[in-house]
Amino acid sequence: MDFQYSEEQRLLADSAARFVRERYDFETRQRIAMGEAGFSAEHWAQMADQGWLALPFAEADGGLGAGPVEMMIVMEALGRGLVVEPYLPTVVLAGGVVAACGNADQRAALLPAIATGELKAAFAHAEAAARYSPAFTACEARPAEGGGYVLTGAKSVVLGAPLADRLVVLARTGRKPGTAQGLSLFLVDPAADGVVVRGYPTTDGQRAGDVLLDGVRVGADAMLGPRGQGLAVAERVLDAATAMLCAEALGAMDAAVAMTREHLRTRTQFGRPIGDFQVLQHRLVDMTIAAEEARSLTIRAALMLDADEAERRAAVSAAKVTVGDRGRFIAAQAVQLHGGMGVSDDMAVGHYFKRLYMVEQLFGDSAYHRDRWHALQ
Repeated sequence: MDFQYSEEQRLLADSAARFVRERYDFETRQRIAMGEAGFSAEHWAQMADQGWLALPFAEADGGLGAGPVEMMIVMEALGRGLVVEPYLPTVVLAGGVVAACGNADQRAALLPAIATGELKAAFAHAEAAARYSPAFTACEARPAEGGGYVLTGAKSVVLGAPLADRLVVLARTGRKPGTAQGLSLFLVDPAADGVVVRGYPTTDGQRAGDVLLDGVRVGADAMLGPRGQGLAVAERVLDAATAMLCAEALGAMDAAVAMTREHLRTRTQFGRPIGDFQVLQHRLVDMTIAAEEARSLTIRAALMLDADEAERRAAVSAAKVTVGDRGRFIAAQAVQLHGGMGVSDDMAVGHYFKRLYMVEQLFGDSAYHRDRWHALQ
């Protein structure tokens, strides 16, 4: 696929690459990831100053009105640096839901604050029994006496939940789990009575949490979009997040290939660099080809986010399967070619391994997306 950036996109790519290179080296990343907060307020503010938190939102909502290509550029740079700040949970997921179906007051209250870095948010959509499908949401939102709703249920592995100032919750206002109708979206304050967020670090250094909702009372104005029509919004936002996750994985793949190439160039065995051995050269070439295959389908998925539902879903699933498979291959090869030290916490390559394996699981693993792709053919 022949794909050239515009001048503005090249400048964005340069600034994002410079941010990672100059302000987010591996030692800095490790210090942030292992810290109590799990993110750096300083780096989050710098990302806001760069305009990255405002990229996808309309200018009327305090954003820059950028498209999926610009978002891809930023996500790829964040993947290259293994950045742990909650960009995907806040800007792409929760911010994407508010931008897609929030009314004027809701957008005005939340999106400018997200764009300036004042507010972090998370999208509580996944449940333990749902197996990646939001249609199987069981969390309930029942009408309350005097108006509003009462939310009861549990959400699993909510990305960015321990850091969030606001939660967007997918809950059932009608029908039974497994049906497409009857799902609605709500804004929930994580500090409200009945909300418990059990936060934890994930294997790859990110932060997530399980969210328990026990009779949480919200007003009628907390509903985002029309009642019972939340599934289509949730699926569209999750597809966008999946495409952006694939873009992040591209950055991680490129970094893993580059550090492996450097290791083969500098590591000596039998008096010569191990990169001189042809069998290892072949493995490095295979890694490079795998990264390019993933790149082509990720670009296509991003460009298809505004297509009709079937085309969008097929493109995103094809990209997710490819990125999951190629990412795991590259991660495994990178660790093997580094030898036993590749799995040491002191070496960056092992952390790219963890992130790429986690990417394969997020928003549906390869088996889930293969099934979804086949169902659309």
